[in-house]
Amino acid sequence: MSDPIANWTPGDDTMVENAIRRGADRRELLRMLLGGGVALSAGGAILGRAGAALAAEPVKGGHLKIAGFAASTADTLDPAKASNATDYTRCCALYNRLTFIDGAGLVRMELAESVESTDAKTWTVKLRKGVTFHDGKSLTGKDVVFTLKRHLDPATGSKVATLAKQITEVTADDLTVTITLAAPNADLPTILGLHHFMIVADGTTDFSKGNGTGAFILKEFKPGVRSVMARNANYFKKGPYFDSFEYFAIADEPARLNAVLSGDVHVGANLNPRSLRVIEGNASIAPFVSKLATYTNLNLRLDLAPGDKAGVAEGFKYLINRPVIQKSVLRGLAEIANDQPIPAWSPYYNAELKQREFDPERAKSLFQKAGLLGPEVRIVVSDAASSSADYAAVLQQAGGKIGLNLVIDRVPADGYWSNYWLKEPFSAGNINARPTPDIMFSLFYQSSAPWNESRYKSEKFDAMLLEARGLLDLPKRKQIYGDMQAMVANGAGTVIPAFQSNLDGVTPKLKGLVANPLGGMMGYTLPEYTWFGA
Repeated sequence: MSDPIANWTPGDDTMVENAIRRGADRRELLRMLLGGGVALSAGGAILGRAGAALAAEPVKGGHLKIAGFAASTADTLDPAKASNATDYTRCCALYNRLTFIDGAGLVRMELAESVESTDAKTWTVKLRKGVTFHDGKSLTGKDVVFTLKRHLDPATGSKVATLAKQITEVTADDLTVTITLAAPNADLPTILGLHHFMIVADGTTDFSKGNGTGAFILKEFKPGVRSVMARNANYFKKGPYFDSFEYFAIADEPARLNAVLSGDVHVGANLNPRSLRVIEGNASIAPFVSKLATYTNLNLRLDLAPGDKAGVAEGFKYLINRPVIQKSVLRGLAEIANDQPIPAWSPYYNAELKQREFDPERAKSLFQKAGLLGPEVRIVVSDAASSSADYAAVLQQAGGKIGLNLVIDRVPADGYWSNYWLKEPFSAGNINARPTPDIMFSLFYQSSAPWNESRYKSEKFDAMLLEARGLLDLPKRKQIYGDMQAMVANGAGTVIPAFQSNLDGVTPKLKGLVANPLGGMMGYTLPEYTWFGA
């Protein structure tokens, strides 16, 4: 388990604010600060600043309206099948997880009172007492057993089946659950905090009712259209504060921005960085920026032309102009990436991996050998994958100077994830942040991963993933993850130019906002933790 003492750094008032918001008392907060090497007097000042930031008492009432950026008839209320921000936002409102990843990236308890192990292989979960589902049923260990076993059933179609396969046995005795893994994994408490591991009621087959233990109760759900939810009066936490909230999608980004500017909605999710100038110059909207390990990438399937030809994927990695992406496309709301998914602020980041530079002549040489210069090369992009059309335009401009005939096929956001992503030979992805390298590699780069965007396959990589997962030797674990980053950067067909900060546009009266590493809109939990202030 993560310890705030070990993770706190001097000057990080945000972490202290998060701890206060989660219910930490003054003794725990001072212990955190003193453990980080802060003098008692300075610690008092930090507590004062953090307390002042949260001094505004949450106000109950009001109807929150959120405009997301993507919706389709494939929208789901089944957490196991959730695959995008739209699904995550709804599921976070209706259900809860055993653990919760807070704004500082620390593991906190939610439905669990504790998650403990002495060997990282057999884990004991103690559940909270008095938690009920929306239909009045009390939470028990049977619900956890049913939930976790669903991910192991191929018929479920779980998006995290690869992660769940680590579980060999789940048993329960009232409010105590025992989880046994095939091999040790110190990250299990973090894994249980992912959106897909929301706890559902034992025996659930109909997810259209959204029967969870969450902060809101479902009143209306029309896939691809909208959902309406009302406050759960029997919720086990302090919130939520809104009487109700409504969620729907406005695929067109300028229209989504204008909806907030006009007051038609209170939150416009995932705005384009170029809109920041408009936001900063208007009193009717405020920017909510979350620094994330989220990224938009361009994916060449290694099992289809043109990505199946030697050197093609490497060529596109040299052809993408990362500084232009960072400064011009993303308006500085980004950090340059190096074609692998672990950001520089991760403790497992491989700082020795040489940054790939913009080198169109090297790209040209690789493309010539592959016979790629001359014929049309089609790339599929969409507003569903934020800024992907701009990325492709940057690539197209650079390619035109070396004889690459890149054709951009911009398709509608509606249905993009089900109809194009993972299917097209060359297309864009938009990947939400995950809190550990093990989760990221398991979901996107392991040979059997359900979201293996470029069909990267390496037995060596798979073996290293399993080895690192069970290691309690952190330096050794970091070394293995570092080698795996190099393997992905040089061998996979994923072009990752930058890690994007997420920009949400919100009404200035929305209070309680805290960035979360799991994604925009507070890791998609915004409806539960915010309120309308003056």
